[in-house]
Amino acid sequence: MRPEATTLWAKDVPLDAAIHRFTVGEDPETDLALLAWDALGSAAHARMLGAAGLIPEADATSLLRGLRRIANLAKQGAFPIPPHLEDGHTAIEADLTRNLGPVGGRIHLGRSRNDQVILALRLYLRDKLVRLGLRTAELAEAFLAFAQTHRDTPLPGYTHLRRAMPSTFGLWAAAFAEGLLEELEALQGVYGRLDRCPLGSAAGFGVPLPIDRGLTASLLGFSKVQRSPIDVQNSRGRHEAAVLQWAASTGGVLEKFLWDVSLYSTEEFGFLGLPDAFTTGSSIMPQKKNPDVVELARGRCRELRGAAGLVEQVATGLPSSYHRDFQLLKKPLITALRSADDLFAVLKPLVPALVVKAEAAAAASSDDLYAAHQAYVLVQEGLPFREAYRKVAQQLQEGTFAPDRKALTATHLGGAGNLALDDLAADLAAARGWIEARQRTHAQAEEALWAN
Repeated sequence: MRPEATTLWAKDVPLDAAIHRFTVGEDPETDLALLAWDALGSAAHARMLGAAGLIPEADATSLLRGLRRIANLAKQGAFPIPPHLEDGHTAIEADLTRNLGPVGGRIHLGRSRNDQVILALRLYLRDKLVRLGLRTAELAEAFLAFAQTHRDTPLPGYTHLRRAMPSTFGLWAAAFAEGLLEELEALQGVYGRLDRCPLGSAAGFGVPLPIDRGLTASLLGFSKVQRSPIDVQNSRGRHEAAVLQWAASTGGVLEKFLWDVSLYSTEEFGFLGLPDAFTTGSSIMPQKKNPDVVELARGRCRELRGAAGLVEQVATGLPSSYHRDFQLLKKPLITALRSADDLFAVLKPLVPALVVKAEAAAAASSDDLYAAHQAYVLVQEGLPFREAYRKVAQQLQEGTFAPDRKALTATHLGGAGNLALDDLAADLAAARGWIEARQRTHAQAEEALWAN
């Protein structure tokens, strides 16, 4: 049994059904996430073809109407991709041809499936990146609010999982706000890599037609054209990996927070309490409240690193231009970005819901945490630091150590006595403003593109 010859590349040559299934893979399911973006990119292409005189303006208008209908259906999950149609590109062109007749066949003029899929992915990644950036900004703001509320609440500081120096819940939470701010600043660089329109590169060598690549880029809200058609193809996988590496790095900030929450909420530490909504029970032990949300979120952070590694492995080790290996990038990319969105969303309400158990944390803030502080007190009295260090160590050994806990506080920028939370808030507001400006640019471009 052989599949229907309805592929875009069909040449009336029989195709074995098993080979068809193997080459199509999971595209009919995976491409559902890209359909609306594929239709949007196709709409810009149709407008450009009409403006350049390569197709009649009336045909361009008909194509726009058909593509808008497809985009709306795709957003509602009401535009399936039948397996025999291979992928989203084929499904879109088949629908246009079915409804518009020969006009539908004009949409592929001057492009290849290669630049078509790269454009759909670029639009998808651009949107996902700013959405994840907004989630990250919201999460950073939740950490900032937590730090402001608990800025002076004592918390033992640990190194090597041993008590080290005095800290506060404010100092602890500000670390995660600052870490996420760094990721938001890095996001702008990743976005810059995506802010180049690839359409017009075709199969990787351009097309012998007077197309207007600058117009297409402008219509879609890109700041520039990705000039080299060969680089367009060579960048496949490179940009996907960059986005996932950013998501994985952001997950790395959150993984440490999640580890701390898991540790500090144990009965042995008892510094934090987890609300019931973030726990589950045991099937055998009636008393158990397991931190499943925290543990699963921690695992998601590692999962993001794995997805980034998988995409990098598939994309590397290939010569220039297009190779079918790239088809295998889509599923791990789309799955991982959905996972990241879920992860960042579920953690936002967790941060303010944490219950600080100040008495337990204060009780654990024992005198020995102030050993370094007391050495600095002696330094201020004139002793060299190494001598002061030995004197405090001797007092600890003899059991005579009695520090003045209020003698010194870290008042330098970022220290427990100077968290600089106002500066952090201003930087986060600027990062959020940048993200929201990108979202407005995307929305305005889409609205103008679909306008009659």
